[in-house]
Amino acid sequence: MSKSIIKEVGPLVPSFEAEKVVILFGPSAPAELREISVIHEQEAVADDFIQEGGKFIVGNKEYTVTAVGSAANANFKELGHISIYFQEPDGDVLPGAVFVSPSEFPVFNEGEEIKFTK
Repeated sequence: MSKSIIKEVGPLVPSFEAEKVVILFGPSAPAELREISVIHEQEAVADDFIQEGGKFIVGNKEYTVTAVGSAANANFKELGHISIYFQEPDGDVLPGAVFVSPSEFPVFNEGEEIKFTK
């Protein structure tokens, strides 16, 4: 399992609802990415916790992980960085991408938990 707390929601995060993608980044996110990212602080991280068929939970919304890029677990563990797509993949999955279903884009709020479970 992985558990994080949302510390900051970039002002441009809601503008990505049409593309159905959100960028998660740890506290070390560069300044130029903070305005488009959800900044979170990890409290617990296990190895290879993001898996197809697992769950992504933000606040009280739960999603099923449908595809995981080859570098997603390592990037998330090391930098807190992945891109989550609220849609089905339509081709190759980028290394740092995670796809989830349903396609409903959530609202991200400071202080809420983000979890990945197997």
